[in-house]
Amino acid sequence: MALEMKVPSPGESITEVEIAQWLVEDGDYVEKDQAIAEVDSDKATLELPAEASGIITLKAEEGDAVAVGEVVCLIDTDAAKPDGDTSAPVQEVKKEEAPAPVAPVTPAKTETYATGTASPAAKKVLAEKGIDASQVKGTGRDGRITKADAVDATPSMGTPGPGSRGESRKKLSMLRRKVAERLVSVKNETAMLTTFNEVDMQPIFNLRKQYKEAFKSKHGVSLGFMSFFTLACVRALKMYPSVNSMIDGKEMLSFDFQDISIAVSGPKGLMVPVIRNAENLSFRGVESEVKRLAIRAREGQITVDEMTGGTFTITNGGVFGSMLSTPIINPPQSAILGMHNIVERPIVRDGQIVVAPIMYVALSYDHRIIDGKESVGFLVAVKEALENPEELLMDNNISKALEM
Repeated sequence: MALEMKVPSPGESITEVEIAQWLVEDGDYVEKDQAIAEVDSDKATLELPAEASGIITLKAEEGDAVAVGEVVCLIDTDAAKPDGDTSAPVQEVKKEEAPAPVAPVTPAKTETYATGTASPAAKKVLAEKGIDASQVKGTGRDGRITKADAVDATPSMGTPGPGSRGESRKKLSMLRRKVAERLVSVKNETAMLTTFNEVDMQPIFNLRKQYKEAFKSKHGVSLGFMSFFTLACVRALKMYPSVNSMIDGKEMLSFDFQDISIAVSGPKGLMVPVIRNAENLSFRGVESEVKRLAIRAREGQITVDEMTGGTFTITNGGVFGSMLSTPIINPPQSAILGMHNIVERPIVRDGQIVVAPIMYVALSYDHRIIDGKESVGFLVAVKEALENPEELLMDNNISKALEM
């Protein structure tokens, strides 16, 4: 019996997927639940498991866009599992060698031995200029290149250099094409602006230095920067609810919860899983969820549901060395916070110039529903919480906040 395998729906509103890669070949025997293909939707890359055991017949090529519910392969469930390779050994047949082809005889050039030959002085000048002698026309006797010819020679701006000039072309995945479309639409359909500030990270450095070992020993996760930034954003979103809103047609949709999207770099590109109800999480809860989602994204196990929704996004370009950027809003959200690298810079503290670990932060926002006062106020609130975490994020009880 031939079982028709159809494309399952990866999530709401997704009508087609693209066959990114077949993990088996036509005619292979597959086991039930074995991953047979990777499919790209406009939100994630997912594995397609075999629905039964048997011999598989592929009905779509890699790169094909197939509709949800369309048949992509057949599985012959009556076929027996092969015991192994029973094919007879192939005997090597010695072939007679064909006679070597005779190279055609070309007539000798009529040019003299001096044509294109450079004098020692000319060779030195050409070498310094990086010009091949064959590109220079000599004016000396019998076409010889003189020093004057070499001095007057100029390299052609269109002449290829000595390095490789190869190129390659490959089709963009459906996920990458959809991301590109969304990014362009954000620039075209929103009134996006970015405001900047700087954060003195020394208080967080001090806390992590004192508690990170005990925190990791007790909870099994590191006390990183993401928990501080996530909880600082949760606090600021409560203070400025318009930043935790989005436009829906002619209405403004606001939320009384904070679902924080965290940008993670995965093998298929940027993934943005969501930390649900971050307002209910402790430092340990945020760090555990960040670790879980990051691992699933990097291993290609993240699901569409885990990346759907979100009311606000945090992206950290600092892990790649970015000093400053203007992050693009993650639609349909209305704002995104960009973190950057931490660099020791001179600042004024208590009237004294000191060196401190400084991070520049950026908030990109949709000016259609977020005013300048609210955007600046939000970023200042984030800065205040990060520079005074013990009071504003830990309620002056570090041990309780870190569940020590």
